[in-house]
Amino acid sequence: MVRHLVTDLKCDVLNVDKLTYAGNLNSLKAVARSPQYRFLQADISDRVAMDDAFGTFKPDVVMHLAAESHVDRSITEAADFIQTNIVGTFTLLEAARAYWSRLKDDARERFRFLHVSTDEVYGSLGEEGLFREETPYDPRSPYSASKAAADHLASAWWHTYRLPVIITNCSNNYGPFHFPEKLIPLTILNALEGRPLPVYGQGANVRDWLYVDDHARALVLVAEKGIVGETYNAGGRNERRNIDVVTRICEILDDVRPASAPHAGLITYVTDRPGHDARYAIDATRIETELGWRAQMTFDTGIERTVRWYLDNEWWWRPLREKVYDGERLGLSATSA
Repeated sequence: MVRHLVTDLKCDVLNVDKLTYAGNLNSLKAVARSPQYRFLQADISDRVAMDDAFGTFKPDVVMHLAAESHVDRSITEAADFIQTNIVGTFTLLEAARAYWSRLKDDARERFRFLHVSTDEVYGSLGEEGLFREETPYDPRSPYSASKAAADHLASAWWHTYRLPVIITNCSNNYGPFHFPEKLIPLTILNALEGRPLPVYGQGANVRDWLYVDDHARALVLVAEKGIVGETYNAGGRNERRNIDVVTRICEILDDVRPASAPHAGLITYVTDRPGHDARYAIDATRIETELGWRAQMTFDTGIERTVRWYLDNEWWWRPLREKVYDGERLGLSATSA
């Protein structure tokens, strides 16, 4: 998001990040020296720091993407998700409201607070159907419950205080610079090292995949043209079973980085994640028809581009594998261990 705003759109950006385990400033080397980019290491739960950030930078738009986001970690470390995703969102909304209330005329009219969320708040679909903006919330994990609570807070600040909030809910993102605990980068890097490729259950769980650059474009469009108080769902229309995602990565690696045996031989079925939702799929009709956005990247094109990026950028992921997260299984509760 930051790279797109600074490089492509020439926006002045203040990037606020706590730099937890998944925060990596190497991801922003391309814009680090730009005069239009600033960085603030701070916790969104810190009201004093947030008030100071608003007062100093004076934004026209807030894009709230800060969150603990890995479902597996939420199973064993739920407190972090409650603190950042719920308390942090409340704190940021209040800091934004205080700042917005002091703005005058045109600046007040221009201001937007874009709250970025997930399709997981809607729960689990059966074999048919799609998540729509009016789909009732039915979160199933500590992660999705914390994001659902944050969504409700954001919506309430619009209805109660008229803070100009817009909400987006997206499907699974993938692409370059993806922290290697998530399915796609974990599969790529494990395969490169000849390690087992863990697949939960039988790999039948379905996700809709959205290339990260497409998502960044969607967020800018919603911030610029979206209707305040409304929700927009952004999805790639690229549903795939988890096992098919892993198998496709193996096929690409067999072509571009062949090993002594097909990489699919590394696939290992493991005990399923507790409460693993069966299927997510987003109906993106509203953002497509009202705002003119559509995902440009197909899954087949995007996944090959992603695999090649990891092959070409070991400088970025190798330190993470060696010092931060080496691929161990996460999220095993006492009952599933």
